[in-house]
Amino acid sequence: MKIVADPIDRLLLDDWQRDFPIISQPFVELAQTLDITEADVLARLERMRKSGRITRVGATCAPNTVSASTLAAVAAPPERVEEVAAIIGQEPGVNHSYEREDRWNLWFVATGPDRDHVNATLARIETRTGLRVLDLQLVRPFNVDLGFKLIGGDGLKGAPPRARPVDCSALKAGDQDILQALTKGMALVSRPYGELAQALGQSEAGILDRVQCLTDAGIISRLGVIVRHRALGWRANAMVVWDIPHDQITTAGPKLAAQQGVTLCYERTPVDGVWPYRLYSMFHARSQGEALENLKNAAQIPELAGVRHQALFSTRCFKQTGAMITAPKESAA
Repeated sequence: MKIVADPIDRLLLDDWQRDFPIISQPFVELAQTLDITEADVLARLERMRKSGRITRVGATCAPNTVSASTLAAVAAPPERVEEVAAIIGQEPGVNHSYEREDRWNLWFVATGPDRDHVNATLARIETRTGLRVLDLQLVRPFNVDLGFKLIGGDGLKGAPPRARPVDCSALKAGDQDILQALTKGMALVSRPYGELAQALGQSEAGILDRVQCLTDAGIISRLGVIVRHRALGWRANAMVVWDIPHDQITTAGPKLAAQQGVTLCYERTPVDGVWPYRLYSMFHARSQGEALENLKNAAQIPELAGVRHQALFSTRCFKQTGAMITAPKESAA
């Protein structure tokens, strides 16, 4: 079954999940590659946004560069899952929240302008739920560029680039506001950078220059169409965690990141006596069987042979938005 039946829609999604043009009228370039009009491109993207196939056209940023973030989990009693998920989702800094098949069943990403903001978010969730929150901080990424291929392939959008060095010295005053706007999503208009410039009181040329500089510096890790993978057919989502020592992750991490079906791969801190896992990998596939087959193959690479691991399949997505980079204006004091 074709989840996206229209061939032009498939090309639009397939070709523009990254490397979005940083020019005054970017949608004109998309239109030219598809041999349609700019107005048609904008209408198609708006339709797919409203239908839930894409979340936005915008950016993702390299983790813990311009803002702070952490992966966290709670073990909610079965009868409290929806209540606790709602409490977690009410936090504006939480940008992803999933239910997964494990005793630690609610997983979420907490983001904010700095680590103190993230800590405060986790503390509020602990207080309001009465549940312990696991704080699983990022140590090093191996692949953090998520994309999905609709035309042929195994679900990955080409070969995802490995994490590259980030030059934080490229940041200038005002860049956080630009990045926050891009992570929320650009306006689907002819001159989106110009509209952003007007909102921030800057020139379009200045915005284009800063977006290019931030992209070149690796601070913007991906700029393009951000899709909802479930709506496009990639319904099996397993977070696979591996109990492997830090030193061995140096060689195992890059090899795991290159395996078929792996869309994200990184090392995180364990929690002594509670959660021993350090190496994390995300497997996305059309079905659970396909994901498990990819996991079986990955587990056979020499560095992971015999390593204890768990596959935590997601059962529900409660929240999926862009990261918080700047604190909401109304909360500033």
